[in-house]
Amino acid sequence: MTFDRLAARVRALPPLAADLAVVAVVGLFTASDVAVNDPGYRQDDALTWALLAVSLAALVFRRRRPVPVACVTGAACAGWALHGHIGELLNLPVIVALYTVAVLGDRRRTLWTGLVAATVSGVVALIVGRDVVNPQGLPVLEMVWPLVPLLLGEVVRTRRELLAEYAARAERAEEEREREAALRVRRERVRVAREIHDILAHTVSAMTVQAGVALDALDTAPEVSRRAMTQVRASGKEAVRELRATLSVLRETESTAPAPRLDQLAELVEGIEAGGVRVALRHAPSGATYPAVVEATAYRIVQEALTNVVKHSGAGRVAASLTGTDTALDIEIVDDGPLRSEPSTPDAADGFGLIGMRERVLALGGTLAYGPVPGGGFRVHAVLPAEGATGGTS
Repeated sequence: MTFDRLAARVRALPPLAADLAVVAVVGLFTASDVAVNDPGYRQDDALTWALLAVSLAALVFRRRRPVPVACVTGAACAGWALHGHIGELLNLPVIVALYTVAVLGDRRRTLWTGLVAATVSGVVALIVGRDVVNPQGLPVLEMVWPLVPLLLGEVVRTRRELLAEYAARAERAEEEREREAALRVRRERVRVAREIHDILAHTVSAMTVQAGVALDALDTAPEVSRRAMTQVRASGKEAVRELRATLSVLRETESTAPAPRLDQLAELVEGIEAGGVRVALRHAPSGATYPAVVEATAYRIVQEALTNVVKHSGAGRVAASLTGTDTALDIEIVDDGPLRSEPSTPDAADGFGLIGMRERVLALGGTLAYGPVPGGGFRVHAVLPAEGATGGTS
């Protein structure tokens, strides 16, 4: 069994069981040294065994009180040396205690502990070295050995902290990836919901109005009723086509349906006028070519505004104006409906239409304003940058 596996098994034990195991191993090796009586030296006596017992008892609390345990075991080790024992294993308890001080502490505590331990060890070596009968190592060498377990503990603690930091970074990176994935999913859901709303709100509203016209004219004006029902069928087919193009995103298939463009506004107006609302469309392009996303956004804004006119305003006429420049596309829709109070929130009166409209405009870095017109009617005004840049506020 390798040292790493043994250390891993010891760490897997409960803290008290691990401490008792360490005490047992240290006690076994130290006791084997204490029991040896070299000629001319006092070793195997009551004082030495008492110091060993105190050291082993202190080691049980090394995790909870590492510095006091290091002081107790260090004092016992100094007592052995001053008592005349020259065994090499009697410093094993203090070695374990010093290692624990470093591995469970911080660098500042390790440095102060090393300074004190080296000083005490050097002083003891000087005192004991005066006895020619009991030669000791050089004071400089005696000052070095307490630093070895401290250095080992510092290396182990630093490695653990580094591994913990790597693990924390990996966990944070994984959480960030999950948050980013969830954000992309939410954005895609909002986009799809906005597309579906724009399609259904406009088409169903227009179909409802057209069906009402057909029903009213069924007996008195069959041709009017026929034209209205023909428009209902055409609107339904168009809604199905756009829904299929939008829902293909959810099925992870590539859609080949083109995004709506400004040249389709005439068809949009025809559908609205079939419901009895007169629309004056004025499109004055600058000659510049706008990106597809700008034209699609402009189309959806006009579509949503006209849908709200049909659903909420009770207006008979509406003016839609699109004025293009080299830098921006200006959109304005004004109806002549009765006086309306501005909703306190964007969805208070018009569902999610104004919310979706605002999201589309902000995504391009444009501006959007809407509200009642003094004297009656409702106005929607949007400005889209020609380059379709993202960002911006309204």
